[in-house]
Amino acid sequence: MESHMPVSMLDNDFYKFTMQQGVIRLFPYAKARYRFINRGRHSFPAGFAGHLRKAVDDMRLLALSREEKQYLQATCPYLDPLYLDFLEGYRYDPAEVVITQHGDQVAVDVEGSWYRCILWEVPLMYLICELYYRQGQPARISDDKVMAQTAAKIGSYRELGVTVAEFGTRRRFSYDVHHLVLKALRAYGEGAFVGTSNVHLAMQYNTKPIGTHAHEWFMFHAARYGFTMANAMGLEHWVQVYRGDLGIALADTYTSDVFFSQFDKMYAKLFDGVRHDSGDPLVFADKVIAHYQRLGIDPLSKTIIFSDALNYEKVARITEHCRGRINMSFGIGTNLTNDVGPPALNIVIKMTEACPHGKGWTPVVKLSDEYGKYTGDEQTILLAKSSLGIH
Repeated sequence: MESHMPVSMLDNDFYKFTMQQGVIRLFPYAKARYRFINRGRHSFPAGFAGHLRKAVDDMRLLALSREEKQYLQATCPYLDPLYLDFLEGYRYDPAEVVITQHGDQVAVDVEGSWYRCILWEVPLMYLICELYYRQGQPARISDDKVMAQTAAKIGSYRELGVTVAEFGTRRRFSYDVHHLVLKALRAYGEGAFVGTSNVHLAMQYNTKPIGTHAHEWFMFHAARYGFTMANAMGLEHWVQVYRGDLGIALADTYTSDVFFSQFDKMYAKLFDGVRHDSGDPLVFADKVIAHYQRLGIDPLSKTIIFSDALNYEKVARITEHCRGRINMSFGIGTNLTNDVGPPALNIVIKMTEACPHGKGWTPVVKLSDEYGKYTGDEQTILLAKSSLGIH
C-alpha cells in the first residue's frame, strides 16, 4: 500500500509559500473561500469523503522542521526571518475544510483567513488523487518503468535543447511516484532538468524550488481593487514584496490581451518574463514578442515559461516556433507525475470568494485565454468581461 499521509509541511508548491508571505505582509485581515471543481466528472467510491476527512485531519500533525527552516533560509533569501518564524509555528487547521459526499460526487470547501488557508489547495488535490487511485483503480506500472519512462522523457527534452521544471504536485498519482520521477529527473536530467515546484522534493533532491504566484493572487486583487486594477495592483504588490526576485508574471487571469494592455514598460523591464497557462501557446508567444518589441525591449532578454498541459509534441512545436526569438522554459506537471497507467484526474481547487477587509464577501473569477478554463459564477464573469471590455 502506497503512503498518502503528507510527510512534510514543505510537500506543497513553492508559489503557495511565496504568496503566503505576500498575504501576511499586505493583507493580514483578508479571508478567502475555495472550492473543489471536478472538471472531469470523475466518480468517487462510496465512503471516499470519510477517507479524505481522515487524511485532512492528519494534516494538523505537520510542522516545519529545523532542517527545513535552515534549507529555506539558505535557498530562498527573499523569504524573510519573520515569515520563516511564522511558518515554523504554523499548523494546518482541518476545521477550515468541509467535505461532503452525495452519491459518487464529493464536495470540498475551504474557508478561513487567507494567510492560513492558502496552503490547503495543493495538499487537498494530491490527497484526492492518491486516495482515488488507491480505491479500486487499475494498478500502475512498476517503479522501474516509472524511472525508465521519466529518464526517456527528460532525455528527449535534452535533445530538443530545452530546460524543464517539474510542476506535477497537485495531480500526481502518489507521493511515491512523485519521488521516483524526481529521482529519475535528477539522475538523468543534467542540462535539461532545472528544478521542481515541490519544495519538499527540491530539498530532498538538492534542486531548485520553482514558482512565483498563481491566479488567486490576481483574483484577490480584483476583489480588493476592482477588475480594471487587478493586474496592475497585483504586479505592484509583488514587486513591493520581492524587489525584483521571483520575476515571472502570470498573464492569463483576465485574458492575456487585458494583461498586456496593462503590462507597461516599467513592469516589462522589472519582470524577467511571463508564464503561459491557457490558450494557443504559439499565438501567446507572438503576442509576448510583439509586446516587448513595441516597448523597445529585446525579447531575447526575457523568458516565457510554458506550463499548460504539456507533452513532448507540444514542447517541440513551441520550441520550433520560439527558438532564436525569445527565451523559453517548460513547467511539466501531470505528464511527468501521473502517466503511470490509470488516466489522470481532471480536477482543480479554485478561490471562489474573497473578503478583503475581514467583512463582506466578493465573488472572484478567472477568465483564461481558453473559455473552458473560466471559473466563477456567471453573473460575476459577465461583470468582469463588461468591466474589462472582453467580448
